[in-house]
Amino acid sequence: MSQRKLNVVLSQAQGKDPLKRGLEEEIAAALLLEPGIDLGIVAHLYDLESGHTGRLFLESLPGDMVVLSWLYPRAAYWLLDRNEISGNYGENQLSPPAEVDEEEESEASPAQEKSMGIGSAKTADRVIYCLDMRDSRDFRAFVEEIRRILKECRQRWSEAEKIKQPAVVQLGIGILSKPANGTAHESFPKEGMLTIPARRWYPVIDYSRCTNCLECLDFCLFGVYGVDSLDRIYVDNQDQCKKGCPACSRVCPEQAIMFPDYKSPAIAGAPVGSIGGLKIDLTKLFGGGDALVIAAQERDKELVRDGRSAVGLTVGIPKRQEGKADGPKDDIDNLMDALDNLD
Repeated sequence: MSQRKLNVVLSQAQGKDPLKRGLEEEIAAALLLEPGIDLGIVAHLYDLESGHTGRLFLESLPGDMVVLSWLYPRAAYWLLDRNEISGNYGENQLSPPAEVDEEEESEASPAQEKSMGIGSAKTADRVIYCLDMRDSRDFRAFVEEIRRILKECRQRWSEAEKIKQPAVVQLGIGILSKPANGTAHESFPKEGMLTIPARRWYPVIDYSRCTNCLECLDFCLFGVYGVDSLDRIYVDNQDQCKKGCPACSRVCPEQAIMFPDYKSPAIAGAPVGSIGGLKIDLTKLFGGGDALVIAAQERDKELVRDGRSAVGLTVGIPKRQEGKADGPKDDIDNLMDALDNLD
């Protein structure tokens, strides 16, 4: 087997939180001493714009990769994917999985299976593991997990070597050949990779859940979304997105739209699931109102700020919501009635 190293990239937190910086430094110091690891450090993933040295560095990395960040793994993975840093999703043993009822999982109907997301348009032949540095305060937990991942990768590399076709040997200086794994770092100076970019705000689409229903396109009135040449929804004008507004995420029926910096875990990219087939909207239980109503209010607020007229629930309302108020009460409605009667 040829000598290979595992690329590990640590994405720093926004701001200067001493506890986060301390954990980052402990992890980095430990990984520098680990054999078989090639470590790189970049600024916060969400803020890396096109042309930033940190993003160029990520784009240059070949092979399997581990990315440590202060984001949920699902958000980090699809954030990389939207920046054309793609690969197969690697499971880790630190982040808790989505809570899914066992009976629901085993008795999934064909209709439920058919509603799976459209997936990434193009996936590189490698594995990307995303670790959330909020999962532990002990740097050793991350070092041990990366050791486990390295062992898993080496097994996969060994299997790939057995079926690998013989390489074509070219005589010459090799000016056009790609640098060996680990030498690419020399062309990316540390000061450039760690340059703090401006804070950004834009949606990230989880294509493993997105069914291309285009409800976000209909609801958003700021030109953020578009449809590509394959008729797939994508974020077309991210700078048109209104800072702090996650309205389109609330409208998405599959919870496929994430805002990694948002305070609510479900919107920020936490694992999503359901319990007993009943998806509970916690905003109803804690006085927040219906998610669609909240989304319309958030959108109206931004429209007024732009000098436009508020539209309320008259524009871009998902067809699945039309006439919903006229139907029979569901479990949530009954629960809310019971809570109201307690007052």
